[in-house]
Amino acid sequence: MKKIRTIEKSPTLNESHKKLRVCAYCRVSTDQIDQQNSLSAQVQHYTSYINSNPAWTFAGIYSDNGLSGKNAAKRPEFMRMVQDAENKKFDLVITKSISRFARNTQDCLETVRKLKLLGIGVQFEKEAINTLTAESELLLSILSSVAEEELASISQNMHWSNQRRFKKGKFSVSTKRFLGYDKNHDGNLLINEEQAAIVRRIFKDYLSGLGVSCIAKGLEADEINNISGKVKWAESSIRDILKNEKYCGDARLQKTITTALYNRKRNSGEAPMYYVKDCHPAIIRREDFDKVQELMMERAKSKGNIEGDERSTKIVILSLEPLFAAIVEIHLKGIWTIAVLSQRKFLGFVAHI
Repeated sequence: MKKIRTIEKSPTLNESHKKLRVCAYCRVSTDQIDQQNSLSAQVQHYTSYINSNPAWTFAGIYSDNGLSGKNAAKRPEFMRMVQDAENKKFDLVITKSISRFARNTQDCLETVRKLKLLGIGVQFEKEAINTLTAESELLLSILSSVAEEELASISQNMHWSNQRRFKKGKFSVSTKRFLGYDKNHDGNLLINEEQAAIVRRIFKDYLSGLGVSCIAKGLEADEINNISGKVKWAESSIRDILKNEKYCGDARLQKTITTALYNRKRNSGEAPMYYVKDCHPAIIRREDFDKVQELMMERAKSKGNIEGDERSTKIVILSLEPLFAAIVEIHLKGIWTIAVLSQRKFLGFVAHI
């Protein structure tokens, strides 16, 4: 008669720990006050919830503040959580729902599968799913797709709502990276006089004949901080300030749009724009602002850029024969090229200087 003896499986990584190391992932998509309160509540809840379980060891909280769930790569705390998972710092992740974890089906499934291969489960409280169970994959795929469709619906609703507000001349501007303005309790723009003095200086210097490079160097020489609190000034920042119509009290709405893949891009005519005049206090006189725009256009055209962008790239044409060496200044838009010189059609090499 056959005798059968069961050989027990070797303990896995998770089973070898006396206690399960558990962390939590939290996220809110905007930095509005009510969502900030929600994030704080999530952090407090999971800290208490994990610590109250005698079979668990608290392994930390990962929280992304004011970030959309549609792209995992743009959420630093989410990516740190994945990195820590690879370093075997926890055994289980708890999160409120699939939509908090990811609004993108591909990101959700790829991350869950990656963690699963590492022996780490994800527990979605709202949907009551633990990804280490056999039936979780199909259910997670379905619910992730629902979350992604929900995001698309929300995006469409927000687009419709924004269109209505823009048509009425209503808009909201974040002043965190907007030099010269603050907002009051009603969300209206107020002039920040300390920062406005920097803006006025930039416009004055440009009208006096200085270029953006000289203006940036002047601000750095005087140790004047930019909007980030640093002394370093980028030429692109100076250029953006000079072209920003908000400094003369106007606002151009819907400068950017969201594509079907949820990426932001410049509105190049794909959707209507709305120009609102005299909608908030001006830092720069309209006459001065208009003169700056004309001057920028003139300088751009003098450098061969018919689109009106003052930027240009200096190119050195290096010849094997000194007689054919030359220096030209053209607008490349980031594209390298080979120059053709003289009637002999000498091909030179190009390099930035």
